[in-house]
Amino acid sequence: MNIQAEIKQRVAVRRQDIIQFMRDICAIPSMESMIGPVGERIQQEMRTLGYDEARFDLMGNTIGRIGNGPKVLVYDSHIDTVGVGDKETWPWDPFVGKVEEGVLYARGACDEKGSTPGMIYGLSIARDLGLLKDYTVYYFGNMEEWCDGIAPNAFVDVDPKVRPDFVVIGEPTRMNVYRGHKGRIELKVTASGRSAHAAVHYLGDNAVYKMISIINSIRELDRRFRFGMGSHPVLGHASVVVTDAAVRTNSLNAVPDQFTIFLDRRITLNESHDEVIDLIKGLIPDYLRDEIKVEELYYDTPSYTGFVFPLPKYFPAWLAEEKHPLVRAGQGTIEDLWGEPRPLGTWEFSTNGTYWAGKAGIPSIGFGPGDEKDAHSPTEHVSLDDVVTATEFYAYLPYKLQQRA
Repeated sequence: MNIQAEIKQRVAVRRQDIIQFMRDICAIPSMESMIGPVGERIQQEMRTLGYDEARFDLMGNTIGRIGNGPKVLVYDSHIDTVGVGDKETWPWDPFVGKVEEGVLYARGACDEKGSTPGMIYGLSIARDLGLLKDYTVYYFGNMEEWCDGIAPNAFVDVDPKVRPDFVVIGEPTRMNVYRGHKGRIELKVTASGRSAHAAVHYLGDNAVYKMISIINSIRELDRRFRFGMGSHPVLGHASVVVTDAAVRTNSLNAVPDQFTIFLDRRITLNESHDEVIDLIKGLIPDYLRDEIKVEELYYDTPSYTGFVFPLPKYFPAWLAEEKHPLVRAGQGTIEDLWGEPRPLGTWEFSTNGTYWAGKAGIPSIGFGPGDEKDAHSPTEHVSLDDVVTATEFYAYLPYKLQQRA
């Protein structure tokens, strides 16, 4: 049997089913981690395709399983999306979307519902061709936009309490294999002062003014990163940016007694957790050390099911070795199916790989349709041909991995 040809033929037969499934799941809003309705639709498809298990986990993510083999392979696709902002900026319904010249424009089309149809159909095709006999394979449709890495952490530690041998992350990779990305940490910096009436403001101690030099230092630190300080040869340079601010004041006629800024700090493999925090603390002048504090943020917001899984908002960088069997299997899958070598890549943004590979050390790669630069925009889109063709990759990879591992 020519496995590649058989996979291509079976994918071609299911082309319209795959596209309709994609349209269906994009049409179901799944913002703010509210992935229950879209999860129901996905589970319906898995049951139709004969999955051994299709259910919600305790957090409210969707789990599909085929087989009970000794090797565990997880296909990770987050099915939540960011919001749509002002709907007036969208020339079409952001969820139903539109198809133009074979491209679907819709919220979540690229980030990241586009990998779900291929994963689900690909695994069922692999099963039908006998390519999963030594595997337990999972489709994991999860919430990631609210806190990357929290869903896979719960997958390993809580439900189903399974540690995979390999993970494929379906974030957009332009149909290439990606092998890592920078990490990040979310911090807040709080300056404390003393309130006073604005008419006699000199009797107070303005917390906003204390932060001005810190903000300028953060801006200068980011400039130094961009000019190469601590740069990694593959992942590139680190960064830091002020993303939000909050002031506490008694009124518009009072001196603020507290001012907080929030930072997004992108991390390379050259930096440890403590070094990252100490670098920000080092920007505080000695005479303000008692009045300005740096803290790591925590995530403890309940999911839509009420499930709480508290975590620090620290997401490590990760990078798979080029010669790792999973990376080589991914590259070999592309060459076997499509007859061409393609360059390995890395993401600019963050993914669930921060947990799978960054924290848990589980071998991981990325492969998915779409381009990350199109994510989160009113023109978010994905090629439907790529959505269908990705199915071939997801079906063939387990076979290729058996040869490499």
